[in-house]
Amino acid sequence: MLQPLVVGLGRSGRGLHLPVLARLAAPPDGPPGAVRPYATRPFAAPVACDPRPEAGRGLTGVRVTRSLAEAARLVCPESTVVHVCTPPAQRAAVLTELAERGFTRLLVEKPLASGRAELARIVRLRRLHRLDVRVVAHWLEAELTARLRALVREGELGRLTGITALQHKPRFLRSLTDTGHPTAFDVEVPHALGVLLDLAGPAELTGAHWRDLRCEEPAPAHLGGAGLTLLHRSGVRSRIASDLDSPVRQRSITLHFEHGSATGHYPLSEHDDHAQLVISGARPGHQVFRDDALTAFVRRAYRGFADGPRADLEPHCAVVRLLSDAKDHCRAADRARAPDPTPHEDAHGS
Repeated sequence: MLQPLVVGLGRSGRGLHLPVLARLAAPPDGPPGAVRPYATRPFAAPVACDPRPEAGRGLTGVRVTRSLAEAARLVCPESTVVHVCTPPAQRAAVLTELAERGFTRLLVEKPLASGRAELARIVRLRRLHRLDVRVVAHWLEAELTARLRALVREGELGRLTGITALQHKPRFLRSLTDTGHPTAFDVEVPHALGVLLDLAGPAELTGAHWRDLRCEEPAPAHLGGAGLTLLHRSGVRSRIASDLDSPVRQRSITLHFEHGSATGHYPLSEHDDHAQLVISGARPGHQVFRDDALTAFVRRAYRGFADGPRADLEPHCAVVRLLSDAKDHCRAADRARAPDPTPHEDAHGS
């Protein structure tokens, strides 16, 4: 029996992971299709860890601890799946402490790391402690993504030529109060980037941009929006744009083919699990279907932890490397635009 431990009770841990665990732990007389992948009998309630005194307020059925040391006294590391829901900037330090305490099954929120140095540290840690690290990339598990893969594979609309992904939402309060995500590249972009690499293959960065948040309050830099363009080895060109001060929410991806297009709309939040797919071309159509991708992903992850080999991290490392390239590109552009602070002498040396 595998025991869940949720580290971090922010938006991901409290708002997404704990509800998914509750759905997966439904008893046999629960909702149709409900399963219990990590228990053959009713299991102990999930344990959570968050140092903030208010983090567990209002939670029921969850034992909340203030430190990993306290959490480790309540669970057996060898049989625990740790949901690492801390921000990217804290990722390497948290994984190091978990590994040192004997936890080896780690379900890590995206992105795996916030930069190349942190990624190298995590890769070394994984090798040293033989960690099974699985990154929460549930868009890859989504039914919508599966249908897009089928369109690419079957070729009814011709060859894939381009992809455009749009990820817009208003994120003012969290950007102003939470320092865990260094830039807009670390918030929504990793979801779509993984899908683009899955659909079109390996790629190189061809351009990137970021901007600050547009609001009246003083805000951290580079959290207003971000975008990047890629050239895939397959010849496909793709683009991601993410606005975090948008007045509307949108999570869409459009595949451009020789003879048509397909636009998919991922569910916008945990409040509705329906996706949509609009196809133009030889066989146009508009499909609407259930797509609870995170629940499907966690279910599969637990089965993998119980029965399968260690997960392949390379696709997630590729995402981190491309995000790092995009940030480096933007920093270089910022430096090039910055005025030279040193005074210049005129032609006569005065």
